[in-house]
Amino acid sequence: QVQLVESGGGLVQPGGSLRLSCAASGSIYSPNAMGWYRQAPGNQRELVAVSTSGGGTNYADSVKGRFTISRDNAKNTLYLQMNSLQPEDTAVYYCNLVVWIGGGNYWGKGTLVTVSS
Repeated sequence: QVQLVESGGGLVQPGGSLRLSCAASGSIYSPNAMGWYRQAPGNQRELVAVSTSGGGTNYADSVKGRFTISRDNAKNTLYLQMNSLQPEDTAVYYCNLVVWIGGGNYWGKGTLVTVSS
């Protein structure tokens, strides 16, 4: 059974930075894609960034140039470095893992990021 546990959320002032981590445990097979999604109050969950086991990355237009996704495959850990945070980045951030062969779509419980002065 795969488990994803996010950490690193918190309160930060506009213009500040945070680094989120997602620790994955269990049997994780490649190829796969790990990503960050977020959901603000009253909004649908949206993709923030995704990283494939082959090294590809993709970002939402709203975070390009500010956020960086990375992964340490040896540690089964996904990261999201968030810089120049703005109030509109306030949301619960969720970690997601999709295993392409054999199926499997897993979610963490989320970590809250609040950007406010």
